[in-house]
Amino acid sequence: MTKLFYKDKPLIGLDISQTGIKVMSIDPKKWLVLGYGSLDLDPSKVQGSLDNPEDTYLTDSIRTLLTENIVGTLNSDHVVIGLPTGRTFSRTFTLPSSQEKNVKSAVEVEVDQYIPIPLNALYVDHEIIERSKDTLTVVMSAVPSALVDLCTKAVSATGLVPIVAEPSINAVARVIEATEEGHLSTLIVDIGPASTDIAVLDKGAIRVTGGIGLGGNTFTLDIAKKLNIALENAHQLKVLNGLSAGPRQAKISAALKPSLQRIITEVRKVIRYYNERLNDDRKIEQVLIVGGGANVPGIGEYFTNELVMPARVASPWQKLDFGSLQEPNKQFRPRYITVAGLASVKSEAIWK
Repeated sequence: MTKLFYKDKPLIGLDISQTGIKVMSIDPKKWLVLGYGSLDLDPSKVQGSLDNPEDTYLTDSIRTLLTENIVGTLNSDHVVIGLPTGRTFSRTFTLPSSQEKNVKSAVEVEVDQYIPIPLNALYVDHEIIERSKDTLTVVMSAVPSALVDLCTKAVSATGLVPIVAEPSINAVARVIEATEEGHLSTLIVDIGPASTDIAVLDKGAIRVTGGIGLGGNTFTLDIAKKLNIALENAHQLKVLNGLSAGPRQAKISAALKPSLQRIITEVRKVIRYYNERLNDDRKIEQVLIVGGGANVPGIGEYFTNELVMPARVASPWQKLDFGSLQEPNKQFRPRYITVAGLASVKSEAIWK
C-alpha cells in the first residue's frame, strides 16, 4: 500500500542552473499552475557548491526559495530535478537489428568516443526509440555522477524527495511537444541568462544536445561595451530595439553578431551530427528559440537567414493556466518554461 501511495503522489519540478533555481507545481492534465517561485543565485557560489560536497549554498538557497519565495502552494514533496544541460550529454546512434543483445556494449563505445569523462564517473542510460527491419535507433544520455549526487543531496537536505533527475532541455522539449507543433522535427535553441542549450527533438525524443556558455547576459554586456553605455541602458536597447530596423540598429547588430555567430556555429554542429548519424532522409523542419535570452526583437529572422530554415521565437508559456494566482511579470515568464516541463512529468512515465 505504501508503495502505491509513493508512486501515485504528485510531482513538482525543481530546475537548478548556474544563475538560479525555480520550482513549480502544476496539474498536468489541465496545465493548471498550483504554485511557483524562483530565486536568483550567484553563479560562482553555485559552482562552489557543485564542486564541494560540504558547501551548503545550494541547499540553503533551495530552503530559502521554498520558505520565502512561493506564490500559491506546492502540492507535493516529491521532486523532478532539472540538471544544467551543459553538464549532460545526449547522443543518438543506430545499430543493426541483429546486434540488439549488444546494445549495452555499443553504448559504452559511444561514451568512450564522444564524452570527455570516464565511464565510471557517469550515470548512463539508454533507450531504443525506433525499430525498422534492419536497424535500431538508440538514444543515450549520460550525466556526471558527482553532479547528480550533489544535486540530490542538496534537495534531500531540505526535506524534499528526489524521484527523477533529467537534463533541463528534456523538460523544455516536453512543453514544446505539447504546444508548438512538437510532432515536427524541431531544433530547440534555449537561450538562458548565461548559457545556451541546443537540442534536436524528433518523434518525442531528444536525439542530440549541445550548447555554449553564453546567453542573454552576454548580449547585454556586448551592447554595453560596443556603445559604451551602462548595463541597464544596454538591456533596454536589447529588448526594445534588438536586431530590428532603427537609428541604432547597425551598432546594436554589430555588438550582438559575434555572440550570435558563436551560437549559430554550435547549432550547425548539432545539425550536422543529427544529419550524419541517422540513416534516413528526415530533415529538421523548424527552429524554435526559447528562454529569457530570446527577448531580442528580430532574433527569429536572424536565425532564419543564417540557417536557411524557418525559425521563430516560441511562446509555449501560453499553455500554462495560472487560475487565480498572480502571474510572473512578462519579462520573467520565459524562465519558467523549463520548470513547467519538469512539473508536467506524468508518474506513469516514471513507474512504467
